[in-house]
Amino acid sequence: MTKKLFTSESVTEGHPDKVCDQVSDAVLDAILEQDPEAHVACETTATTGVIHVMGEITTSCYVDIPAIVRQVVKDIGYDDPKCGFDGNTCGVLTSIDTQSPDIAMGVNQSLEAKNGETDENSLTGAGDQGMMFGYACDETPELMPLAISLSHKLAKQLAAVRKDGTLKYLRPDGKTQVTVEYGGDTVKRVDAIVISTQHDEDVKMDKLKKDLIKYVIKPVVPAQLVDQNTRIFINPTGRFVIGGPVGDSGLTGRKIIVDTYGGYGRHGGGCFSGKDPTKVDRSAAYAARWVAKNIVAAGLAKRCEIELAYAIGVAHPVSIMVDTFGTGRVSDELLAQAVEKVFDLRPTAIIKELDLRRPIYRQLAAYGHMGREDLDVPWEKKNRTEALLRAVAEQ
Repeated sequence: MTKKLFTSESVTEGHPDKVCDQVSDAVLDAILEQDPEAHVACETTATTGVIHVMGEITTSCYVDIPAIVRQVVKDIGYDDPKCGFDGNTCGVLTSIDTQSPDIAMGVNQSLEAKNGETDENSLTGAGDQGMMFGYACDETPELMPLAISLSHKLAKQLAAVRKDGTLKYLRPDGKTQVTVEYGGDTVKRVDAIVISTQHDEDVKMDKLKKDLIKYVIKPVVPAQLVDQNTRIFINPTGRFVIGGPVGDSGLTGRKIIVDTYGGYGRHGGGCFSGKDPTKVDRSAAYAARWVAKNIVAAGLAKRCEIELAYAIGVAHPVSIMVDTFGTGRVSDELLAQAVEKVFDLRPTAIIKELDLRRPIYRQLAAYGHMGREDLDVPWEKKNRTEALLRAVAEQ
């Protein structure tokens, strides 16, 4: 079998880009809580001492954006000037406009509705053109690639031991990375683990390394995947005191590979955070994951990637692609036909089926949007497996 290595990374909630994602989704959640029909496209930037929230929002409600920003920043752990960034004192700027009427008219009334179609799921169109990908594989219980799954778990554990006081000297910013070795398409071992974490100035590197191996790596990475040749790199530069928005500027949507499959599977390019579900960048990407996961869960393939594509103002997808990379029990063409029978992939239908007009998004803005069985999100449910098997059998 051919040996190959694949690497994925994750970041903690204190990473400057993830700070921005969480702010954008917290603003979205606050609006959806009062106005589920709102149109929101909210983006955030962060740098030394300042957070700037901008975008296009059309809503009937009022939310206190500066107060939301400060609460998010403090919840993450930037509540002390020693960290270099403090939610109590940072500047907050807002630049908000309403959604363009040229875009709104396509979302509010689809091309199909203008042509006389009366099905309620065809009345509204996609909020933009573009393609979205979903992916699933049988490497982990949650049907995610192992490298991104372990990277997320390491990042979450890094935050957990900081917040619960186990390692009080840690600060919010951090990154994790895992390299998995495959024999053919089968996971063999973990080849490398990288953790870079912000810390207090007086911490000794020997202590940091021992503590992270004991409290972060060993509780997360299965012992059977680690051997004497597994390489572990902890704070390779030897020091990481200056971090967060002081160490690097942050921007919403700059961690789209972290948010999805760690590079294992393609990406359409659109980010998720700060966007209401009429934006297919978000809702159709969730739907594509749902479809791919159900195909793998049904035993119809070991690996599956779904591509959906939309035209702005048009309800029906312009294309649906299934690729099982040679692992499918039936042809990809037959699977694509089954998907069209079992799943309604018009934006309105996706929003209804996955119940997306709820304030559920801030919790997704760190540690990945896919594979989040811990959050019980609808696109992770394996509730269409029987329907898919029937649709395949009928063809």
